[in-house]
Amino acid sequence: MNLETLQLYCDVVRLRSFSRAASANEVTQSAASQAVQQMEADLDVRLLDRTKRPLTVTPEGRVFYDACRDLLHRYERVRARIVSSRTRLDGTVRVAAIYSVGLHDVSRHMQPFMSAHPQAKVQLECLHPHKVVEAVTSDEADIGIMSYPPALRSLAVIPWRSEKMVLVCHPSHRFARRRVVMPADLNGEKFVAFDPDLGIRKAIDRSLKQQSVRMNVVMEFDNIETIKQAIAIDAGVSILPRPTVLKETEIGSLAAVPLGIPDLVRPVGIIYRKRKHQSPTVVRFIESLRRAAERD
Repeated sequence: MNLETLQLYCDVVRLRSFSRAASANEVTQSAASQAVQQMEADLDVRLLDRTKRPLTVTPEGRVFYDACRDLLHRYERVRARIVSSRTRLDGTVRVAAIYSVGLHDVSRHMQPFMSAHPQAKVQLECLHPHKVVEAVTSDEADIGIMSYPPALRSLAVIPWRSEKMVLVCHPSHRFARRRVVMPADLNGEKFVAFDPDLGIRKAIDRSLKQQSVRMNVVMEFDNIETIKQAIAIDAGVSILPRPTVLKETEIGSLAAVPLGIPDLVRPVGIIYRKRKHQSPTVVRFIESLRRAAERD
């Protein structure tokens, strides 16, 4: 086994697809399948259940996945530390982020980084998810930070964090006093949704469909901030990542209630162009973001 093979396995598990993982790693689907089969032979254990569609990871495969991901993260941290220790940190880190992550998270990490490295500058632009991908692929941004990062041949993805999804409603709504809202409770409820072409909308729709929930969508928007404004005037309820509503729940303008779908989370990742040489400043900023996510 080598690091490339471990990364390939992690991508198969993350994407639940041999073909998509093969494309992301620029190998054939047959080569990806053979690589995982060789791992299973070496470990004498089945890592993936191929009888289901999409494929699922076995308990042993999950343990191996967590270990592989930890190893890859450690290697990247060590490599970045070695590279950055030999060079001066200066220049600009161009960051493209979706609005909810850029406004609530990236912005609060910029000033400490620039204070620690006075010669460095972080330039943040908040964009629609599709525009984040375009900014990175066209080299208008060094890195992109977005939810549901796509598996593209030209991009590398660093998993950053997983955000728990919660039911968000007006403080006077009957759900606001619940300890938990079950999927069946949402049947026929007025729902403020994301636009249909967004990854988060597709994930929510898929999860609710599995629970046989029929949403009564009354509004659709392309960003969380507008959805929160609609909820604040009691236009309906929605399902949002918990970190994006912390401020509103603290001041009482919105209520967030645990949702009875424990595996519904929003994955957020850092994307960058494969085979592009990143400056030590970019590498160090990525490392600072990952350390911050581990602390949180």
